[in-house]
Amino acid sequence: MKKRIAVIVPVSVFEPAETLVNSARHLRSLDFGDFEFTILYAFDGDESDERVKLLRREGVDVLARNTRRGKRAGAINDAIRHLKKFKPDLVAIFDADSRPERDFVLRCAGRVERDVYISSTVRKVSNPYTLIARAVELEYRLIGFLLKVSGFRQFNGLIGVLNFRHLERYGLSEDALTEDADFATRMHALGFRAELAEGCVYEQSPVTISDFYSQRKRWYYGGLELWRYLDRVLPSGNPHFVTSWLSALTLTYFPILYLPFVLLSLPALLALYGKDGVLVYAGMILYAVTLQIASFSAMLNFLRREGVEWKAMTRVE
Repeated sequence: MKKRIAVIVPVSVFEPAETLVNSARHLRSLDFGDFEFTILYAFDGDESDERVKLLRREGVDVLARNTRRGKRAGAINDAIRHLKKFKPDLVAIFDADSRPERDFVLRCAGRVERDVYISSTVRKVSNPYTLIARAVELEYRLIGFLLKVSGFRQFNGLIGVLNFRHLERYGLSEDALTEDADFATRMHALGFRAELAEGCVYEQSPVTISDFYSQRKRWYYGGLELWRYLDRVLPSGNPHFVTSWLSALTLTYFPILYLPFVLLSLPALLALYGKDGVLVYAGMILYAVTLQIASFSAMLNFLRREGVEWKAMTRVE
């Protein structure tokens, strides 16, 4: 009997039609090998939305939720329930802007074992057109290195291939602002592993300061919510995970401390990017300052219990 894999793409009401059509065409072109597969877009809108019709014309399934309950986490949870009849062994999760390499699914699927809840690859920026996007491109290089050595491998958006049973049993927290980091923390604390496979998946970076600030403020706020799992993390019996988790929730909140290293990085950036190194250098300074403001703002909101608004990000096709 063939193994089955379901592809889930959660879709907010803000996603442009062009991005969704390009997404469906790209995902249908992936190599699924001998897997029996289905591609499901879990859509926050209703059946009357023109984007639902456009997606179905591309040969993919659409679950029109007619609600924004739980936002991204709610969309994925609803998709998991919708897929019970299909009975997938594995689930691949992507965002509307995800452009994985053609063999991404097969590379990652081969790494998902009983104690592995997710397998994914490093990320690369598909739209390095602005100062901040170029800085994020460099950030992804650093994250790629950290994923190789960290005991807490957290793939943003849970973009990768996951064990369906784990997703079905534990589910995503619809109250968590960063459901991906929340799920990763719970799974690591239970003793499950995240595997890094070869290859990459391209995705869009924020291209404006406003989008970047809003995204990172939400991420920082979501990270502060993770401290509620401290009593699960510390007894996990995995010191490598505990150290990496604590570092992620402390050191990353003070990027201004690394600004002197950024200021001294111009020669290295020129060697790496050539004449574009100057632009990347300026972007890195802007990046570090914006990150610190976002961090302090998130901490202030958290202390005041004010929450953080989830805003749409500008897409560049």
